[in-house]
Amino acid sequence: MNEAHLAWHETLELHELVAFQSVGLVKLKQTYPHITNNDLKTLYNEAIATVEENLQELIEFFPNAPRGEKSPSLAAEVMTGFYAGDLLGFAKTSVRNYAIAITETATPMVREVLQNQLNNAIELHAKTFHFMYERSDYPAYNLERLLQTDLENAYYALSM
Repeated sequence: MNEAHLAWHETLELHELVAFQSVGLVKLKQTYPHITNNDLKTLYNEAIATVEENLQELIEFFPNAPRGEKSPSLAAEVMTGFYAGDLLGFAKTSVRNYAIAITETATPMVREVLQNQLNNAIELHAKTFHFMYERSDYPAYNLERLLQTDLENAYYALSM
């Protein structure tokens, strides 16, 4: 086992975590100025500090990720990509939450509603992924570019 080199599957999990936490950190930092309750502000400060530390720790592993062929950096509208990534994360979480909820459902009518909503969430995820992929905001088949995008988003979130 070579600990200086990450496996593909753990690299992809790191990608998911860094992408999710970068979007979350931006949203926390954008929301913070609007919070008036001091106790909630304290919770937000703790959350921001924790996510910043998480990102800094996780991105240290990126140099050890497997590398594919290099491609030129593509200029994308940063905020459109950010908002699309947020929507993709929401859709992905919705799919997971509906799948879990269905396994806890005993009432057939509730199950039918949840299945329809799950299908809608799956469709939203697919449409959002394709939107991002076509714009080069989610280079799913280019690991090097995918990780570079993660780093750019993480550094942006940390710099706010």
